[in-house]
Amino acid sequence: MILNGWLLPAIALHKPSPNFNARPELVDVSLLVVHNISLPPGEFGNGCIDQFFLNQLDSSQHSYFQTIADLCVSAHCMISRAGVITQYVSFDERAWHAGQSCFDGIDDCNNYSIGIELEGTDTTPYTHQQYVALVELTRMLQLAYPQITDSRIVGHCDIAPGRKTDPGDAFDWSLYRGKLALGV
Repeated sequence: MILNGWLLPAIALHKPSPNFNARPELVDVSLLVVHNISLPPGEFGNGCIDQFFLNQLDSSQHSYFQTIADLCVSAHCMISRAGVITQYVSFDERAWHAGQSCFDGIDDCNNYSIGIELEGTDTTPYTHQQYVALVELTRMLQLAYPQITDSRIVGHCDIAPGRKTDPGDAFDWSLYRGKLALGV
């Protein structure tokens, strides 16, 4: 359940990020964007994603972190390999997940989308727990934001082609959409 833009604490951990701002007035939330993230690339479960979205990542921990040290980004939620959902930004606010993007002829997808990160890479298969959590989260979002229809669920690669590739070939869109359609 979603209350005032936040999943209930029984559903998700809350770790509010400073990296957000208000959505433009009179803009409806109408798009769900699926991403992936791992920090450092290919490593999971070390807390670095939380640190990154909270502007607390120690760039001396890994050479890759020096390349992203000045970025201020966020997603609305992240789903860990174990299927745990962490929410960083209210769904009613504008998270900074999409960057330069366009969907259906409308630029700046951050204005009207919700960004969900899956802990993973383009080439590492996602876990059963992640698909279960993503399907449950998608259903809650579609109830709260009915303009997010099945045709308005996309990957980062779809709104930033040539620039982004996530969630990648490892993401099983057929499995996800099938579970979503079946209510499984």
